[in-house]
Amino acid sequence: MAALTTTVVGLGGATVQWEPADVAGDDCQTGAGVLLWVRNSDASSHTVTLVTPGTVNGLGIDDRVVPVAAGADVPIPVISDYRDPSTGRASITYDAVTSVEVAVIRVPV
Repeated sequence: MAALTTTVVGLGGATVQWEPADVAGDDCQTGAGVLLWVRNSDASSHTVTLVTPGTVNGLGIDDRVVPVAAGADVPIPVISDYRDPSTGRASITYDAVTSVEVAVIRVPV
């Protein structure tokens, strides 16, 4: 699992740091204004899953599953609900990583 670096976007902008999606999954910062940006340059659609570590009345909360179409860029909010209490970060998995790049950005809120 790779720890993704967060690019803080100031009012003057910033250069996004793209990284290849890790076959073992990734983790990233969570919180207000944090986005996981997924770029799928593959000819096939892929699925990104954000693990939801919480429970309600002892029942697990479904993970967030986001489809990313072939050739698409999809920003996904990484709110604090995805924060794993043991690591302080969100866990991310992918159905496949062929031609998939990711970036984490934090924008002012």
